Amino acid sequence: MPHASINAERLLARIHELGAIGRDDRGQLTRLAASDSEKLGRDLLVHWLKAVGLDVAVDRIGNIFGIWQSEENAEQLPLMLGSHVDTVINAGIYDGCYGVLAGLEVIETLKEQGVTPARPIVVAAFTNEEGVRYAPEMLGSLVHVGGLDIEAALATVGTDGTTLGSELTRIGYAGTVEPCALTPHAYVELHIEQGPVLEREATTIGAVENLQGISWQRVTIEGVANHAGTTPMAMRSDAGLAAARVGLFLRDHIARSNAPSVATIGTMRFEPDAINVIPSRAVFTVDLRDPDEERLQALENALDAQLRVIMAEEGVTVTVERLARFEPVTFDRAIVEMIEVSASARGFKSRRMTSGAGHDAQMIARIAPAAMIFVPSRDGISHNPREHTDPADLVAGANVLLDVVSRIAGGREVGQPHS
Repeated sequence: MPHASINAERLLARIHELGAIGRDDRGQLTRLAASDSEKLGRDLLVHWLKAVGLDVAVDRIGNIFGIWQSEENAEQLPLMLGSHVDTVINAGIYDGCYGVLAGLEVIETLKEQGVTPARPIVVAAFTNEEGVRYAPEMLGSLVHVGGLDIEAALATVGTDGTTLGSELTRIGYAGTVEPCALTPHAYVELHIEQGPVLEREATTIGAVENLQGISWQRVTIEGVANHAGTTPMAMRSDAGLAAARVGLFLRDHIARSNAPSVATIGTMRFEPDAINVIPSRAVFTVDLRDPDEERLQALENALDAQLRVIMAEEGVTVTVERLARFEPVTFDRAIVEMIEVSASARGFKSRRMTSGAGHDAQMIARIAPAAMIFVPSRDGISHNPREHTDPADLVAGANVLLDVVSRIAGGREVGQPHS
């Protein structure tokens, strides 16, 4: 149904209502996975799903599914839409929530239009996409596709010492449905870009054709604590200096390679953490990303080699723990083309692009054709209370999603082999 439109006022109102849940006395928004504040967000979402007349199912890892099906299409694999409702600490209101609520809005619009889809349509809210309280990120969708054992996932210990399974039980979202029970025919995720490209190029719609591979590691460097004033520089075993060398190496190595790789040392902790003591230990994380698997492996190998050099030259010992590893993903060509066609038909400028951030779509792409739609982020800011997308762009993305859903649920072919 070309040029039908979602209810913009309803979508925007829901985004802001959900965005008010989880704010502290300073107004900061935080809904960590399986926390009390996320429970309130989940409760509101479930209320909306039921109000629209959807069947609600919760699986054992806490993933929420709002299901629209009929007797006529119940035997067909569903088209799945969605994202997540957990946030980072001191977050914005759009990341993840926009995709879930736009999926709900698309279903509600189709129902109001009297459309009878050829297959069920499901909106999903996956557990612990952000990975702030429990690692790894995208945990709920990873379990959904069989990439992580459910018992191991439920036993995951969080940053606060809690276990994910016990917290899901406590907040009432330890479901009974087995993971993977809903295998999708296809998956489409609408999301803010979380980067500056679309805004910089005055482009409304990003047709995301691939997603970067991600490598997370925790590095521990052991040196010797000693007096900061009496130990000559040449006689130190300085874990802090060794850690600093890693960050400089990654920056310079990527600059020389002229590749789109990125590297981030996101956390770092020294011991004994005193101004006048040479650090005896440095523990830090390294986040490496690249859309090409061979380049990502080469970057990992270069880091490993440099750690060996630093160990020899600085007189320290180094150990590395793998935290997460996801290969790059190529999204379904047919769905990407549908996104472009819809954008053009509605008069929106679009471009193909790579996602630099991880999303649930990269997990679902392991078991079904998948793709993503991006809309601009002001100044490229995300994971920040300044996160903002103009209402017109939010509505434009939801209308493109409506078109794509209409085509796929109406029988349009998808299914380029996914990776």
